[in-house]
Amino acid sequence: MQIALLIVDMQPVHLRGRVGGEAVERACAYINFAAERLRGGGHPVVHVLDVEGMEEANRGDFDPIPGIVVKDGDLKVSKESGNAFWRTELEARLTERGAELVVIAGFAAEQCVLFTYNGAAERGFTPVLLQNGLLSAYPDAIASAVRDRNLISHPVIAYMTGRS
Repeated sequence: MQIALLIVDMQPVHLRGRVGGEAVERACAYINFAAERLRGGGHPVVHVLDVEGMEEANRGDFDPIPGIVVKDGDLKVSKESGNAFWRTELEARLTERGAELVVIAGFAAEQCVLFTYNGAAERGFTPVLLQNGLLSAYPDAIASAVRDRNLISHPVIAYMTGRS
């Protein structure tokens, strides 16, 4: 089974002043672990970047934060709405790579992450949220997001990819 990891909106412009450094570091550790296991198994890792409001003067604030590892071969998809599938090439790029299971991580659990989760389901992918790989400015939003949705842990990803 082909698995894709979507890393949503892990950008300074969205996180600065909204999420504490310790929470960001913890989420990055889980996201990077999952990404490395998936890359090693030939699965796509996609950095979803919200570019709404980007101008030449603030371009750097729209790159992935330093805590997220970006490697050659990773895909980047720009979006201007909450759902990373809406008016982007994401569906086509995942379909080209045979992705079936879509692991979603990043910011904000109650908005773009969930909108992308729903967008994946609407398009026939099986979406799951990465346990401990979600961020929000609101403490209870993560618990609410995972309550009734599919969730996957990084050890399961390591097992599924044979890369413990």
